[in-house]
Amino acid sequence: MSAAAEDLQGRFPDAAALAAALDGTGYLAGDALATALFLAVRMGQPILLEGEPGVGKTEAAKALATGIGTTLVRLQCYEGIAAAEALYEWNYPRQLLAIRLAETTGEALRESDLFTDDYLLARPLLAALDHPGPLPAVLLIDEIDRADDEFEAFLFELLAESAVTIPELGTRRATVPPVVILTSNRTRDLHDALKRRCLYHWIGYPGPDRVAAIIRRRVPGASGRLAGQVAESVRRLRDLDLNKPPGIAEAVNWATALGVFGDSELSPASAERTLSTVLKYSEDEEAVHRVGLATLVVPND
Repeated sequence: MSAAAEDLQGRFPDAAALAAALDGTGYLAGDALATALFLAVRMGQPILLEGEPGVGKTEAAKALATGIGTTLVRLQCYEGIAAAEALYEWNYPRQLLAIRLAETTGEALRESDLFTDDYLLARPLLAALDHPGPLPAVLLIDEIDRADDEFEAFLFELLAESAVTIPELGTRRATVPPVVILTSNRTRDLHDALKRRCLYHWIGYPGPDRVAAIIRRRVPGASGRLAGQVAESVRRLRDLDLNKPPGIAEAVNWATALGVFGDSELSPASAERTLSTVLKYSEDEEAVHRVGLATLVVPND
């Protein structure tokens, strides 16, 4: 067992210890998520977190890095992302300068002289593999479902072996393998070969009680009453057929906006004034108005 693995085993002997570390960062993970992350850390196996936008997948990776006390390396995926943008690039201006300098001095410059670590620009994947430790970096491959099948296939070597191949330099293997977290909003199905290399956990929308607890942590000025009202009203909004159901981030923003206006409770009037912090489409606002804010806002007892 490596020194890093022994350290993590000593600090996180069980899932409860990891849950406590996440709680210390302000992230309230349920038992199932804490257990899944615990297994990813202890087994050294990548984990795929799926769920609707706004349920806290990215925040889970950030909280894990903070809870472990290590570096977070984030790769934001998007349509058309290429291996060079994710793994490495060569520093072409510096290579060109070296060529011109060699020409000036009459020095014989071989091609292999230009393809060394001195001219290598590490992008997120390589940076995570090259992380010196002593603790492993947390590598967040965010929204992998936005990338294409070819990029998924490119990741197989990294996920299975904590290694990548650079044609000019050969295979680069991590000395301290990173904890790899992939997230997906499930906008498309991922390949079975990728899922086979990962642990898996679906993060659903938390219940109103947990959302209220998150709000109280993120918005210190929010009363328990206001936090509970916002959490329940967000749940009711999600029951509508909206283009973008509100998640945890929207609930926190809503409570923050209400605090800006000095509202200690949520009412139809205060909800109307701050609705832009919760809904992201005009069609969703129209749907809410058709139902009526009074039916969506928890009444003041």
